[in-house]
Amino acid sequence: MKLAIVILNWNGVQLLKEYLPKVISYSPHAEIIVADNASTDGSVDFIRSEYPNVRLIINSANEGFARGYNLALKEVDADVFCLLNSDVEVTPGWLPPILQFFEDHAEAAIVQPKILDLKDPDSFEYAGAGGGYLDALGYPFCRGRIFQSIESDEGQYDDTREIFWATGACMFIRKEVFNSLGGFDEDYFAHQEEIDLCWRARNSGYSVFYVGNSHVFHLGGSTLSNMDPRKTYLNFRNSLFSITKNLPKRRAFILILFRLFLDFIAGIRFILQFKLGHCIAIVRAHLSYYRQLGKMLRKRNTKGYLKNYHVTKSIVWAHYVLGIKEFNILVKD
Repeated sequence: MKLAIVILNWNGVQLLKEYLPKVISYSPHAEIIVADNASTDGSVDFIRSEYPNVRLIINSANEGFARGYNLALKEVDADVFCLLNSDVEVTPGWLPPILQFFEDHAEAAIVQPKILDLKDPDSFEYAGAGGGYLDALGYPFCRGRIFQSIESDEGQYDDTREIFWATGACMFIRKEVFNSLGGFDEDYFAHQEEIDLCWRARNSGYSVFYVGNSHVFHLGGSTLSNMDPRKTYLNFRNSLFSITKNLPKRRAFILILFRLFLDFIAGIRFILQFKLGHCIAIVRAHLSYYRQLGKMLRKRNTKGYLKNYHVTKSIVWAHYVLGIKEFNILVKD
């Protein structure tokens, strides 16, 4: 099985210096590629001079995560793509469990490893943790991370199991699946495009898995911090995009109305926390969503929709009202 590890980079020369050496050392037989989104910090010169065996794909502009990867992967020939953030530290033996799983399970289209926090190695990391899920209102969360509540890694998610979405921080996907889905939706620019991709994959009959005996460490927040209003804008808007595209029309319409109310509450909460920028970001997210509603409706799946897309009714109610902070308390196997 031919694997290509593709690292999308934008002005991340310091991250490449820090984390690329281990990718090279711990990824024998994989082709390693840096796809550069028109960096201006010397990233390209650094790769050319220090790692001439690493293939460079140079995009002409900062195309964001979605379009940046779509353009780069058109030039990559492999059975499986590994989309790896530049701020991920891989570990010895991280690849064999993933590749063996693909070999043994033809139904596996997308796979992610365990994602731990590089700054707190005994804890899960926000982006991906132990695999992603949705609630009935379309809010994403993970095993090991519910909103800002992060669990310690005590081996509770060392299993292998089907999940709903895999993190874009370290996502393995079969090339044929990526191409059949048309890649990422470029209107997302960045954030939650992997959730949409996985949702479209699930609607098309593909399966997404978590392999817990492979793990990596993610620094997180290298492009946009969780506390950046720009990230709030993208997350709120793109979540509405995904609901509109991936659910039956009637259900999507009802959920959008619910989300309008809940997003209003979130805006009030930000004001009370003196985070006016985040409140404005939510307003901007909705305005952008309504402007692009027609386009999103035209992107809807014509082949049908997955009925059982969620594992709980409301993560907002469970977390903020009932005080649930751990996945295994929220969802009983």
